[in-house]
Amino acid sequence: MNTEIVIVLVILALTVVLLVTDKLRIDVIAILCMLALAWTGILEPFEALSGFASNAVIAMLSVMILGRGIAKTGLMDRFSRFVLRAAGKSRNRIIAVVSASVGLMSGIIQNIGAAVLFLPSILNIARRMKIPPSSLIMPIGFAAILGGTLTMVGSGPLILVNDLLKSASLEPYNLFAVTPVGLILLLAGIVFFFIFGRLILPRHINQSGSGYSQEKLIQDWSLPATIYHYSILRGSSLIGKSLEETGIWDKYQLNILALVKGKTPEYAPWRHTQFETGQVMALLGTEESIIRFSADFGLKPETGPGQLKTLNDPVSAGFAEVIIPPRSAIAGQTLRSYNLRKRHGIEPVILYHHGSKVEGDFSDIELTPGDMLVVHGLWDRVAELKKGHDFILATPLETEVKNRSMAWIAVACFAFAIGLTFAGFPISISFFTGAIAMVLTRVISIDEAYEAIDWKVVFFLAGLIPLGVAMQKTGTAAWIAGNVMAMIAGSHTLVFLLVVAVMTTVFSLFMSNVAATVILAPLVISMAQIGSLDPRPLVLLVAVASANSFMLPTHQVNALLKTPGNYRNADYLKAGGAMTLLFLVCVVLVFYFLYI
Repeated sequence: MNTEIVIVLVILALTVVLLVTDKLRIDVIAILCMLALAWTGILEPFEALSGFASNAVIAMLSVMILGRGIAKTGLMDRFSRFVLRAAGKSRNRIIAVVSASVGLMSGIIQNIGAAVLFLPSILNIARRMKIPPSSLIMPIGFAAILGGTLTMVGSGPLILVNDLLKSASLEPYNLFAVTPVGLILLLAGIVFFFIFGRLILPRHINQSGSGYSQEKLIQDWSLPATIYHYSILRGSSLIGKSLEETGIWDKYQLNILALVKGKTPEYAPWRHTQFETGQVMALLGTEESIIRFSADFGLKPETGPGQLKTLNDPVSAGFAEVIIPPRSAIAGQTLRSYNLRKRHGIEPVILYHHGSKVEGDFSDIELTPGDMLVVHGLWDRVAELKKGHDFILATPLETEVKNRSMAWIAVACFAFAIGLTFAGFPISISFFTGAIAMVLTRVISIDEAYEAIDWKVVFFLAGLIPLGVAMQKTGTAAWIAGNVMAMIAGSHTLVFLLVVAVMTTVFSLFMSNVAATVILAPLVISMAQIGSLDPRPLVLLVAVASANSFMLPTHQVNALLKTPGNYRNADYLKAGGAMTLLFLVCVVLVFYFLYI
């Protein structure tokens, strides 16, 4: 063992310790690792910085932009609603349905692309069910990784396998040669979380507040949280009266969020809107006030027509705090003169004026800079308040406003990127082209593209990639693999398979799975020839086992999902450790009985 190998092993050990103990952020750890390799002279400066130009980093950056474009169009909202209909209120069934979907898709497209495509749906489902995203995201990420073993184009290592076999004058595999082991691994992963998910999955609340601001807003302002639907019967004394004439704000302390008769709802109806027979209204207020109002005017409770159900969906509508800034055009006006409802289609619920909370009808109070309104409406209409200088939106939107008209253009850009990979272009170039296509077709702006990038993940990957370069350049990887292989010569085939799988797993935790496959494939071919075994399934085993990267967020999918799930490295050790053991058992047994 020479000095360079010792230095690399020390840097590797320190990196592992820092990652496991969570003493520093993962991107800072990766940057320190990269710089240490340069400081010690193990790598030249251009080699130490090579991670920033790597295919993996560019691919990761690109799929973040593609994912933002897909999310912005609301395309996956339909899928999340389908999952909720199919799985009901069962979190386990939701995990099973989405995991199966993302896993099967990962067999066709790169697993990182599948994870990005489904992430908006998972976040939407978490919001609707009011559960922490951390209890859903990790199983989906693991399913995306496992699904990459379903076909020979499901992951980079499997795509690489046939080239490695050809270079060793061995027969390549067909597209579905790996499908039996892939299906068993995906099924095992789904069953694992279905049974043990509640015990091992964390329940961290995302501190960014996304998905939880509504609960805090309702609590802070003592807002009513239930929307009631009532229809106007023939003969009701409400017919022919305007909203203002009913005294609904002052006398009953209620707000009408919408009226509908036919197909088109009128959100936040104007004060002079007159009631008609057969209209259904969405009412916001206390249950006591609702009952009194309905009894006085002879209204009939309704489950609510489909057009108004969006008001109950936190992904589509909710409360927001709006501040009147200095030099606002609305300062000095009243809500009546400004026509807030008529202009923007949002309902003012509470006014905070000169230090006092005002409820009921505050339409004629002159607004001053610093006043705050609590309003309710569809998110796209609330978001319109940000466009001018008359309002400051103080509440983060529960979800990004969707531009549904661009949905198919976004799909076309994503499909174009995937098509380029099948045409032989590198994943990085293909996905980067798709990302730029989304900018050029105005699915998202270039500023939104920059905002979509999680730079912490980018620096984390770019910082760790040079470690793999150093392990190859100094011979550290070959030294480790050679010593391990020498120890198991002559052992039972099951032991041989287990050691190969374990070694590949360890390598994949600290370098890209492609690099691990490139390093280990020639070694296992040599060992197989010495042990009189067929080397082809052993090379395939290396490529499959390189997906066994669950214990640390070093896999691209895990790195991408760490922030949305608000995960700590300890969470990956707990859930990922159990998944790693299950993966090893399944893959060794399947290869022993089906491939050797």
